[in-house]
Amino acid sequence: MAKAIGVDIGGTGIKAGLVDLAHGTLESDRIRVPTPQGAAPSDVLDAVKQVLSTLGLEDSDLPLGVAFPAIVKRGRTLSAANVSKDWIGFEAEKFFEDGLGRQIAFVNDADAAGIAESRHGAARDAQGLTILTTLGTGIGSAFLYDGVLLPNTELGHLWRDHESIEKWCAYSAMERENLSWEDWSARLQEFYSHVEFLFSPDLFVVGGGVSKHPEKFLPLLELNTPIVAAIHRNSSGIIGAASLAAD
Repeated sequence: MAKAIGVDIGGTGIKAGLVDLAHGTLESDRIRVPTPQGAAPSDVLDAVKQVLSTLGLEDSDLPLGVAFPAIVKRGRTLSAANVSKDWIGFEAEKFFEDGLGRQIAFVNDADAAGIAESRHGAARDAQGLTILTTLGTGIGSAFLYDGVLLPNTELGHLWRDHESIEKWCAYSAMERENLSWEDWSARLQEFYSHVEFLFSPDLFVVGGGVSKHPEKFLPLLELNTPIVAAIHRNSSGIIGAASLAAD
C-alpha cells in the first residue's frame, strides 16, 4: 500500500499523520501540537520534528509533504499573515529540508487541502471551477479547474474596510467577537457572494476547523453556487501535502 507523511502547519496548530494514498485517508492518529507563540522558523521546525517523532516517523524514508500558511513560490514563502514576519521572502523549503535531513514537498496549506478534496473528497470528479476555502485562524483558498490546481490564490486578503476580509469573517472572528452562527453567517454571505460574483465558480468547498459543523451555517447561505463541507475536514491539508509529496 502506497503511503506518505503529511504535515499541516497552521496559525494555531501543527498537525501531522500517515496517509494511505490509494484512498486518501489517515493511516495513523492525527497528531497535533500548538503552533509556537510567534511562529518563528526555528520554533516551527522544532514543533514539526516533535509531531514526526510522536508518530514514530522522524527517520522514515516515506515521501513527506509540508503545508504552510503562506504564498509559496519555488520553495520560498512570500507572505506571513498568521505567522512570524521572518517567513517573508524566506527559503522555507530548503530550511525544512536541511532541518529534517531529507527532501520534502512544500506547498500552501489551502492548496494542499484543495488537492485532497479534489482527489479524494468533496470535489472529486467535479467539472469546471472548484473554489475551496478554509475557515480557521484566517481564510485560505484553493482554485481547481477540472482538478488542476491554480496555486497561491489569497481570497482571505480581499479588501474590506481597509483590511483583509479574513479579519472580519474567518472562524477566529466568530470566536473572538462571540458571534452567533447567524451573525457570523451574514458575514460569510457577503464574502461568498463577492467571490461568486468575481469568479462564477461551479462548486464551493468549505474546509478548516469549522467544517466539523456544516449544519450550523451552510444552510444559512444563499448562493447560486452549490456549497458543501470538505469531506476530510481539518485533515485535508495533511492528506493533500502527502499526496503532493508522493507525486
